[in-house]
Amino acid sequence: MTAKPFATCDLCDAHEEDTSGAFRVLAPMFRDFGLAARFSGPVATVRAIEDNSRVREAVNSPGFVDTPSGRVGRVLVVEGGGSLRRALVGGNLAAAAAKNGWAGIVVDGAVRDLAELQAAGIPVKALALMPLRSVKRGEGQRDIAIEIQGVPVRPGDWLYADEDGIVVSATPLL
Repeated sequence: MTAKPFATCDLCDAHEEDTSGAFRVLAPMFRDFGLAARFSGPVATVRAIEDNSRVREAVNSPGFVDTPSGRVGRVLVVEGGGSLRRALVGGNLAAAAAKNGWAGIVVDGAVRDLAELQAAGIPVKALALMPLRSVKRGEGQRDIAIEIQGVPVRPGDWLYADEDGIVVSATPLL
C-alpha cells in the first residue's frame, strides 16, 4: 500500500489548537541518514541505551501490519537516550528493516555505516553518525511507552516524518 501524501507543516497547522497531548512534535534535531523520504506508519518502540540487541530483534521481525485498506509499514522508534557514544543502527540492521517491510526508523541516538544506510532503501533519521558499534548485552525493552527528547511516544501511535520534521499522533491523521 502506498502512503498517502502529507506534509508535516500542514499536519501541524491542522492540529495547532490541539491541547490534548494526542498530537506531538519531536524536537528539530533529527537528520536523514538513510533514504531521504517522507514516511509514516504506526509506531513500534524500543528502549536501547548503547545496546542494540532489542533493535536487532525488532528489525528482524515483520515490520508491517495488515489493515482493511492493505498492508502498512510500521515505524521503529528507538529511545537511545540521546547517546552519541555508540551507534544503535547500521547498514545490516537497516537492510533487515527494509527486507521485513518497515516504513522507517527514528533513532534518538547515533547510527553508523552511512553508505550502507543510504543503500538499504529505507528512511533512517537519527541525531548523528558514530563509527563505534553498540555493545551486545541483551538489554533493552520493546513495545513500551518511551520518551524521545521529552516527547512521549507509545506503541500504536502514528508517526509522520518528512524534510521539515517529525510529528506523532495518538490516531492516524490521513
